[in-house]
Amino acid sequence: MTASGAEARRGIPGRIWAVAGLPIIAILLSMVVGAFVIWGSELLLPDTAFDWLLPVTAYSALIEGSVGSWNAIVSTLTQATPLILAGLSVALGFKAGLFNIGAQGQFLMGALGAVTVGVMMADQPPILAITLATIAGMAFGAFWGFIPGILKAVSGAHEVVTTIMLNYIAISVLAWAVSGPLKVPGSPSPITFDVGNAAYPIVIGDAGHIGILLALLMTVVVWFLLYRTTLGFETRTVGANPDAARYAGMRPRTIIVLTMSLCGLLAGLAGAGVVLGVTHTMTSSFGTTVGFDAIAVALLARSNPFGIIFSGLLFGAMRAGATLMQIDAGIPPELIDVIQATILLFLVAAPVLQRVLRLRGVSGSLGATETITRSYGREAVS
Repeated sequence: MTASGAEARRGIPGRIWAVAGLPIIAILLSMVVGAFVIWGSELLLPDTAFDWLLPVTAYSALIEGSVGSWNAIVSTLTQATPLILAGLSVALGFKAGLFNIGAQGQFLMGALGAVTVGVMMADQPPILAITLATIAGMAFGAFWGFIPGILKAVSGAHEVVTTIMLNYIAISVLAWAVSGPLKVPGSPSPITFDVGNAAYPIVIGDAGHIGILLALLMTVVVWFLLYRTTLGFETRTVGANPDAARYAGMRPRTIIVLTMSLCGLLAGLAGAGVVLGVTHTMTSSFGTTVGFDAIAVALLARSNPFGIIFSGLLFGAMRAGATLMQIDAGIPPELIDVIQATILLFLVAAPVLQRVLRLRGVSGSLGATETITRSYGREAVS
């Protein structure tokens, strides 16, 4: 029986399990690890009665804090928005055989670009101010992605190394800008002016800004780009086999530069959304883990644009419910970092999980882990 025939006989549930089985198992195992972490933390607390059901209390509060009310759902959507955009940034890189670990720096530069133009346009009509500030955020992020792209295309410099260095440079540039030219005169600590009319309008609940809709729109755009355009086909071909792509008349160097620029654009839009939709100002210590969480989001979704919506919502829900979990169960929100890191660990160890648990009918390949461990530096410059 052919592979296509076997796939057809499995039916829709079987095909869904083949794709989603491993991510689901990784999530469940990470929750088990989180439970052991909670029990272990209890043992370290003196004069505290041991509660076997504390993980249940913590996870119940986590769910209630993320989807237990309309405000909780809006908070989850707001938290998920930058994760979806940054996840798309990492996933697009994976499709081209690139490991964009620089989403963090691109996110920060996008935020810096948005707040810079937003402050300048604070008194202008909202439609103009929002548009220009958003474009600035995307442009700053795209430029920060263009740098490692051109370095790889011209010299073969590995994007992991260059993007990590650019992450640190972005932190320093942001701190300099907010402490210097963008600082509010006379403020006790470095902070920018409010973006004013450049702030995103609220469209859902009390805090659901228009950036939520932008994230969904960009998901459709990235999917269309990858699977319905010639550029997307070339991008996926270069990611699968640069030599074959070159033999077929494609230009891997151009694809690398363009892809990394688009990755930066998406991450920059995520940063712009946080500044224009949530904080409206920026401090010199402005920071987030969105850029690094995006790696887990992309892997959990197997780099599928629509799958990233669900993985982004999952991670956003964890962030949104962490506060209530701390209030009701006394569990620090850092547990969410442990769970997310454990999910990433299990995803990277997918072949081991598949062998140990003897999983049948489940695809053990994430379609991106090979990219993490290999370099196209030689091919890019040959």
